[in-house]
Amino acid sequence: MKLGYTLSCEEYGPAELIEQAKAAERAGFEALWISDHFHPWSDAQGQSPMVWPMIGALSQVCALPITTAVTCPIMRIHPVIIAQAAATSAVLTGGKFVLGVGTGEALNEHILGDHWPSTDVRLAMLDEAVDLIRRLWTGEFVNHHGEYYVVEQARIYTLPDQPPKIYVSGFGPKSVDVAARIGDGYVSTKLEPQLVQRFRDHGGGAKPAQGGFKACYASSREDALRIAFDKWRKQGLPGELSQVLPSPRHFEQGSTLVEPDMVADQFALGPDPAAHVAKIEQFADAGYDEVYVASIGPHHRELCELYAREVVPRVRRREPVRA
Repeated sequence: MKLGYTLSCEEYGPAELIEQAKAAERAGFEALWISDHFHPWSDAQGQSPMVWPMIGALSQVCALPITTAVTCPIMRIHPVIIAQAAATSAVLTGGKFVLGVGTGEALNEHILGDHWPSTDVRLAMLDEAVDLIRRLWTGEFVNHHGEYYVVEQARIYTLPDQPPKIYVSGFGPKSVDVAARIGDGYVSTKLEPQLVQRFRDHGGGAKPAQGGFKACYASSREDALRIAFDKWRKQGLPGELSQVLPSPRHFEQGSTLVEPDMVADQFALGPDPAAHVAKIEQFADAGYDEVYVASIGPHHRELCELYAREVVPRVRRREPVRA
């Protein structure tokens, strides 16, 4: 099983993200996720550096593979531009780049005034966008007059030796089925084995499945829960709210209904390495091949040190998820 580290662009500025990547590499993490947001989820998080300049900077200071977790290529940024950005990222990382994609959230995608479509429409847009991106990676001129996108005489000249893999996010049956059909891999933060199995049963087969969770280091579990709840209480919002609420203040309003005990089990909390190993084991047992850990709060250096000392060695002794 591969253990990776998540760079949360919602919570940290560019300099901190670069330092975290270097610390993660030293600690023995094997890969990076990086989030792609225009807004943070709340003002308490308070950041939103653009992912593409960050990937360029990271490629110069860190040798770990990078996956966007995840980019929405259907509204805020046209898929032609995503194709070019991802191709350049793959060149800069020496081919160690995966384009993770999904249908996004209104929080980030409505900002140009576009109507926020239904789930079915967004999935259809994603399907068309992914096909268009792959066609552009052939290096040929592309003309496209589709249901959602028009492209005229577009060619990407700077390309990696091999086109990047595209992993697709899915949190429900419809999106998982699309991920299985069009993706080179699967991305999720849901600890739901049935979704991973559905991905495999509906066409995903042995393709990689990436999962991720959040962890907070502090001197005690109680302090860690306080920090995590302050930064990420939105984790307790039910249903489709995370997809439809349009601004950080709306997430803050909705999150007033969330209590700490409603989200505590979603995080790995405190200084005890057993809590972190247990959460990784849960994701591995759910069928994920790769598990990514996102640090919450100010103690990311201590978290990386804990993982280097206590967690990474234990994870490396674990048997593979699948034979």
